[in-house]
Amino acid sequence: MQTSPDLVMEGLAFGESPRWHDGRLWLCNWGTGEIVAVTGDGNSEIMLTVPAILPYSIDWLPDGRLLVICGREGLLLRREADGKLVTHADLRELSKSPWNEIVVDGRGNIYVNGGGPAPAPGQHFGPGTIVLITPDGAVRQVAENIAFANGMAITPDNKTLIVAESHANRLTAFDIAADGTLSNRRVWAELDGYPDGICLDAEGAAWYADVPKKHCVRVREGGEVLRTVTVDRGCFACMLGGADKQTLFITAAEWRGFEHMVSDIRTGQVLGIAAPAPRVGWPG
Repeated sequence: MQTSPDLVMEGLAFGESPRWHDGRLWLCNWGTGEIVAVTGDGNSEIMLTVPAILPYSIDWLPDGRLLVICGREGLLLRREADGKLVTHADLRELSKSPWNEIVVDGRGNIYVNGGGPAPAPGQHFGPGTIVLITPDGAVRQVAENIAFANGMAITPDNKTLIVAESHANRLTAFDIAADGTLSNRRVWAELDGYPDGICLDAEGAAWYADVPKKHCVRVREGGEVLRTVTVDRGCFACMLGGADKQTLFITAAEWRGFEHMVSDIRTGQVLGIAAPAPRVGWPG
């Protein structure tokens, strides 16, 4: 079994929100506004540049149109067939705090996390929320008091949403109702770490990336650790992809604190390692 990941790409600022789409790994190169697509052998292309520096995250509608959540700007943008970016939803009335991650389920419901109340003095983030944008364009908050909302994933039956609560050291699950409402909040896994980006596999496990611990961990519901992949820098996110959906791609970079996230230093990498089970659910 392979124990160390291969280097796929380097020279990024901070790779975030990786998604396997149309035969390539797409990611947000935080600090630059770029959305980059990279093949499994490392050939990369800047697909577009968005009016955001960080945070911003991506996913796709069921009809194939790209969505971009511009966190500090409070706008969810949609890329039309002609390449034009238009506003899909305006979240500025819900919160002045930055928005973070996005996931679209198999029915076209869009979940965006972050926002929430302003942080307390001396804190970078206040309690986060999760907002639902339904296919008819309605916007409503469906969860609150998320301890630094990070990665999100939805099970393949569209019935469960899992969110990483980085500051609470856990993955938290919600039941998804037919109208997209979230309920039955519960701990999916208590973790010895700080989960960032996450994804799900066909054996019912979740992978999470951990910046301070510099690794990605595969866990079962309940918290049993199944595998750990350690690298030499912070792991910001992970996504299963490749032709068989069974390569774990890791976006990693040296962490120097929030005040240094935007700089000319380029320590960001994409790493890849074979995984025991393929990706399921969403993002997908």
